Amino acid sequence: MNTAPETAPDGAAPVGPAAAPAPTPAAGPAPTPAAGPSGGKVRVAVVFGGRSGEHPVSCATAAGVLRAIDRDRYDVLPIGITRAGEWVLVADDPARLEGGRAEVSAADAQVLVPLGERSGGLVVAEPGQVPRELGAVDVVMPLLHGPFGEDGTLQGLLEMAGVRYVGSGVLASAAGMDKHYMKVILAGHGLPVGPYTVITPRTWRTDKARALDAAASLGFPVFVKPARAGSSLGISKVERPEDLEAAIAEAQRHDPKVIVEAGIDGREIECAVLEGHGDDAPRTTVPGEIVLDAPASGFYDYETKYLDTAPLTMAAPADLPEDVAAQVRALAADAFDALGCEGLARVDFFYDGRRVIINEVNTMPGFTPFSMYPLLWEKTGLSYPELIDELIQLARERDAGLR
Repeated sequence: MNTAPETAPDGAAPVGPAAAPAPTPAAGPAPTPAAGPSGGKVRVAVVFGGRSGEHPVSCATAAGVLRAIDRDRYDVLPIGITRAGEWVLVADDPARLEGGRAEVSAADAQVLVPLGERSGGLVVAEPGQVPRELGAVDVVMPLLHGPFGEDGTLQGLLEMAGVRYVGSGVLASAAGMDKHYMKVILAGHGLPVGPYTVITPRTWRTDKARALDAAASLGFPVFVKPARAGSSLGISKVERPEDLEAAIAEAQRHDPKVIVEAGIDGREIECAVLEGHGDDAPRTTVPGEIVLDAPASGFYDYETKYLDTAPLTMAAPADLPEDVAAQVRALAADAFDALGCEGLARVDFFYDGRRVIINEVNTMPGFTPFSMYPLLWEKTGLSYPELIDELIQLARERDAGLR
């Protein structure tokens, strides 16, 4: 475990250690009453922060969940992960996590995750003190975005610890994080994806000219992206061949593996998906659309999403022909199944007036009360607190390990 104190970047708000209506048919059956193994409240560990560039977004997501979760049904344990990867107890204070700039800071009281099905629960280790148990956790709600959280690494840890958790498992999380392999899986299932090329670190070192030619062959504009990052971090819209190399270098600051996608002149449509109960099919929402005045970057980038740098409207439901909306929902469910997703996902599309093309699948989408995923479920009949409850119940229905 790293023990060096974490320093919050300028302008960041440090998050310190802890001080001592029913769903409509579209949303699925109402969840069973929450109860832990002993008959008391279900204990939920809300885990957030993390080592990726989306750390502040994860904190904002946690703030929304901590405010909305039903405290009469759930005993909530907030656990933050610093940018150095330390797990720490964090105060149950949503106000300290809001604003899109919060940071989890290091603490003397670190949380350890014992491995094995008989581990007995989380442990707190403090310098000079005998480790003490926090007790068993029924469900972990991992609200981390990006690498070292959304990409299967945390999911693998929880599997080895024998703990149930919200969301997709190891493979679906890893494939959903890697835009390259996500497209390979979707295309392999016959689902529509746009033209792209991948630039690996070795290709860039050994044959840069070939990599640039492959990117230019897609036509301009193209979008240059880190292959395994989210929230539009490191993404550039490139209009001219001479700007390609700088855009690739920017993407490589976030991930050495880069994907270049052909620009598609179309509307950006999104659809939220929930796992079905038992053997039921995935459930989908009405499609939504992000409508915004053009930001300086020319696309829906990180600053526009989280820092209010351009006016935008989340249109839900999106103004689409009935048959197109039905196609979007069907493709969203198919993509969810193709990747083997569990719990939740948001599937993003382009619609150019003729074709619906899958852009990407997000296995841990933005989940603040104002994010598109909860908004779409609200428009489809499931409120934000009910959605949180539904996700916890879905996690409790599954066993850890192979399934």
